[in-house]
Amino acid sequence: MPTRSDAPADAAEAGNNREFDTKSFLKQLTERPGVYRMYDTAGNVLYVGKARNLKKRVTSYFRKSGLAPKTEALVSRINSIEVTITGSETEALLLEQNLIKSLRPPYNILLRDDKSYPYIYLSSHDDYPSLTFRRGRTKKGGGTWYGPFPSSGAVKESLNILQKIFRIRSCSESYFRNRTRPCLQYQINRCTAPCVDYISPEDYREDMRHATMFLEGKNPAILQDLMAAMETAAKNLEFEKAGVYRDQINHLRHVQEQQSVDGEGGDADVVAIAQDAGVVCIVVIIVRGGRVLGTKDYFPRYSIEQSEAELLSAFLGQYYFGGSARREIPPDILVPVDVDGQELLSQALTESAGRDTRVRKNVRGERRRWLELAMTNARQTLLTHLASKETVYRRLLALRDLLDLAETPSRMECFDISHSHGENTVASCVVFDENGPLKSDYRLYNIEGVTGGDDYGAMRQVLTRRYRRMVAGEGKRPDLVFIDGGKGQLNIAREVFDELGVTDIPLIGVAKGVTRRAGMEQLIDAMTGDLYRVPADSPALHLIQHIRDESHRFAITGHRARRDKKRRQSTLEGIEGVGPKRRRDLIRYFGGIQELRKASIDEMSKVQGISRNLAETIYAVLHDE
Repeated sequence: MPTRSDAPADAAEAGNNREFDTKSFLKQLTERPGVYRMYDTAGNVLYVGKARNLKKRVTSYFRKSGLAPKTEALVSRINSIEVTITGSETEALLLEQNLIKSLRPPYNILLRDDKSYPYIYLSSHDDYPSLTFRRGRTKKGGGTWYGPFPSSGAVKESLNILQKIFRIRSCSESYFRNRTRPCLQYQINRCTAPCVDYISPEDYREDMRHATMFLEGKNPAILQDLMAAMETAAKNLEFEKAGVYRDQINHLRHVQEQQSVDGEGGDADVVAIAQDAGVVCIVVIIVRGGRVLGTKDYFPRYSIEQSEAELLSAFLGQYYFGGSARREIPPDILVPVDVDGQELLSQALTESAGRDTRVRKNVRGERRRWLELAMTNARQTLLTHLASKETVYRRLLALRDLLDLAETPSRMECFDISHSHGENTVASCVVFDENGPLKSDYRLYNIEGVTGGDDYGAMRQVLTRRYRRMVAGEGKRPDLVFIDGGKGQLNIAREVFDELGVTDIPLIGVAKGVTRRAGMEQLIDAMTGDLYRVPADSPALHLIQHIRDESHRFAITGHRARRDKKRRQSTLEGIEGVGPKRRRDLIRYFGGIQELRKASIDEMSKVQGISRNLAETIYAVLHDE
C-alpha cells in the first residue's frame, strides 16, 4: 500500500506562508519510488509526476541551467510539493494516473474522452442468438463480446455487413418472442425470420458460425466454407440455395477488398503521434482478430516541452489507467518510438490485464503495416485539424493582437528558397486566408540568372516578380507577408518593397532562435525593426509556424521535382529503345525514378511495351553495370 510522507506535507503547509524552501525540502526527500504533486500559492495542483527515485527526479527541476522554458515557467510557480511513497514503480504509475484523473493538473496531459467503447454483443439464446450494439462491456447475461470498436458508427457498419451477408437477427429478446409474422428486415433480405421458424436452428447456427468467424477476422476460411457449400448445393440441384451462397461470397469478397488490413490475425492497439505548429495529435488504431476496427484520435493538452517518447509514455498511462471506464488491454501495444519507462509500462499493463502485454516498437509484416497506417492517419488528422476554420480563426485573432494590426489579416503570403548546393534553385510562395492554406494560389518560381547558392539574390528575384505584377494591378494584394529567414533576407525584402513603392503591407521575418528549435522563433518587423519573442504556446506563433513550414515544404517539393525531372531526362533519354512514351509509362508505373531504380528486371518487364531484353538494358544503365 502507498504511504504518505509527512515531511512534504509540512513543507506544503509552510509554503502557503513563505517562499518555498527548495534546499531544505530536497535535503530530506526520500530516494524511494513514488508520486510527487506540485502546488502554487493558492493551493492548486500544477503538476503530478511519478519517479523511480523521488529525490533525483524532483531535484532535476531545480537545476541552475539546462531547463526547457516551459519547465522554468512551471518551477517559477511552485509554492509547495507533496509526495506519496509507493512500494514499487508500478504502484507509482497507477497512482499517478489516478491522481491526474481526479486532480486534472494544468501541466499534465489531459484526455477529454472518458466514454467506454462500443461492442457487438452475441446473446446467449439457445437456438437463435442475436448480434446487437452495446456500449460498455458487462458480465451480466452471459453471451460473447466482440470489440471494442472505436465508435458507434464502426459497430453499425459491421452489423450492417453481417445482416447483409449472413442475415443474422439484431432485434431484442422481447421483440423476438412476440413476433407472429416476419418484420421488414426479412422483406429486405436482412434477416431469415427465425422468430417465425422460417429457418431451422441448424441452418441459423451455421450462419451464426460464419458471422462470428467474420468478427474474428477469418474471412478466407469463411470463403472456403461458402464455396464448398455452394458446390454441394449445385450438385444436389438446389440452385436457389446455391445462389444464396454465391451472393454471400460476392458480398464477402467486396468487403475484403474494402478492408485496409486483414492478415496474420492477433489483437493490438496501434498508437502513433504527430506534432506540428504547437499541436500534438495521437491516433489509436484498434485491431482485433487481425482486422482494423477503426481509429480514434486525440489532441492532448501539454504544457511542458516533451519529446515524442515522453508524450507517448504519459498518454499511454492515462489512456489505459486514467479513464472512468477501464479500457480493454490487448496483448500488443505498438508504438513508433521507444517510450519512456517502456518496461515499467508493460509490467503495469500485464498486471492490470492479468496476462502478458507488451509495448513494442520493432515489429514486422502485418504489424508493421498497421503501424505505418497509424502514422499516416496521425499526420493526416493533424493536418486536417490545423486547417479547420475554428483553429485558424482563433490563431488569426491572436496574430492580429500580437502584431498590433488594425484588422484581422484575410490573406497572408510566405516565401522560402530551396536548392541543392546552389543548383535547381526554386522559390515558393504559399498563401493562407481565413480558412487556412489556399493551395490554389500557391506558386513556384524557377530562379534563373542568379549565382548558385545566392539566397539573397533568389529572394530579390522572386519578390520582384511577384509584387511587380501586383503593383501593375495583376495579382491579389496580401494583408501580411512573411519571409522565412533572418535579417539578411528581410532587408532584401524591404529593399524590394521600397523600390516598388509598397508601403502599406506589413513585412515580417521569421528567424530561428539561437537554439534553432521549434517554439524559439524570433519575429522581426521589417518596417520598425521591432523584435518579437513569442511564447512557445502562443496560437499566433503556431499559425506562423504552420505558414513557415508549409512554405518550406512546398519549396522543397518544387525543388525536388525540378531536380528529378533533369535527372530523369538525363538518365533515361540516352537508352536506346526508350522513347518519350516508354519513359512516361515507366515513370507513371513506378511513380518516379527512385522507385524505378529499386525495381527488378521482372517488375520492369511488366510495363506495357517493355520487353525483358529492354528491361535488362534499363536495369544495367540505372545501376551502371
